[in-house]
Amino acid sequence: MWTHVGGEWFEVSRPPYLPVDMRWERAVADGLTADVSHAFGIFDRTLCGIQVAGMSPSDYWWLPERENACGACRDMAGVIDGRWPQALRSEDARVSVARRL
Repeated sequence: MWTHVGGEWFEVSRPPYLPVDMRWERAVADGLTADVSHAFGIFDRTLCGIQVAGMSPSDYWWLPERENACGACRDMAGVIDGRWPQALRSEDARVSVARRL
């Protein structure tokens, strides 16, 4: 990710780690069933891959521990979380590398 976070331009920065229950919003759309809670992922899809026209993130967290949480979204959230290096999970564990000119 290329961003400017108070240092030199072209600085590469990793976002801070967030626990699974604070990382994704609940997906909302007319085509999603109300009895299953899906996590809004990227590219207008849920973590389990559902894509519905007009889908967006809600104002509420997607909570994987709830009974109505989509099992496939929960599984994918676990895979994504498992890829985050353990050494970079603390609040002060930011990776930042500035391009040298």
